[in-house]
Amino acid sequence: MTRRPRRVVPAAVVAVLLFAAAVLVVVSLVQRLTGTREWISYDSLATRLHDTSWGSGWVLGVGIAVAVLGLALLAVAALPGKPVVLALEAGDGMEAGITRRSLRHALADATVGVDGLDKTRVKLRRNKIHVSGHTHHTAEQAAGEVRLAVAERLDHIKPAAVPLLRTSVRTIGHGGPR
Repeated sequence: MTRRPRRVVPAAVVAVLLFAAAVLVVVSLVQRLTGTREWISYDSLATRLHDTSWGSGWVLGVGIAVAVLGLALLAVAALPGKPVVLALEAGDGMEAGITRRSLRHALADATVGVDGLDKTRVKLRRNKIHVSGHTHHTAEQAAGEVRLAVAERLDHIKPAAVPLLRTSVRTIGHGGPR
């Protein structure tokens, strides 16, 4: 049930670059066929490319740049991204999931009931959940209450893979955070 993001941005970049190159070629050909002044002269471009040798530094530089860009695009396409939807425990033969954003908001909402806790922040990592906040009480007591509240909410949500829960609460005084 875990869904991963689509690779829309790299695909859109490649599509826009290819479209721009195609438009440039079409405009240049139309200008050449109609006899008007060309933006990019085919003759000067052909002459320059014909005069460039394979051992030229420009050819090596452009070749390396194209190879690096191609490898980067392949890596972006092949490597998995952060899951968009996290799987929940299967119940009654049904698969269900929760978005990362919804899980983050649900866990932050669970900390609202902790006495004296201000400015809660929830970060979801691959195998960890990190909850941080500020309190006017002792940090150890508030951290224990936050851990208990978040663990209770996680038991209620029931994700398929239960991540490691980490909390950090700092005590703030009258002058602000320390």
